[in-house]
Amino acid sequence: MSTSDNDDDLLYADGLLYAVIGIATRADGLRVVCYSVEKVIEVLMTRDGMTEEEAYEFYEFNIVGAWMGDKTPIFVENC
Repeated sequence: MSTSDNDDDLLYADGLLYAVIGIATRADGLRVVCYSVEKVIEVLMTRDGMTEEEAYEFYEFNIVGAWMGDKTPIFVENC
């Protein structure tokens, strides 16, 4: 896979490297980190000892709900 000038500026969610499934390119050419929702939930349950329900609530409020600008990572379900 080739890289682009903005790959050095990619934003990663802390502690969720295991859940990265790739880099997505938006229509405007901006590349963002892409995460598997299922893997994020797995990390939260394993690492933090959360139940599945707690992990989904934490994910929805603290992770997917966090806007960090144009380079905010994206989250894919059912991958």
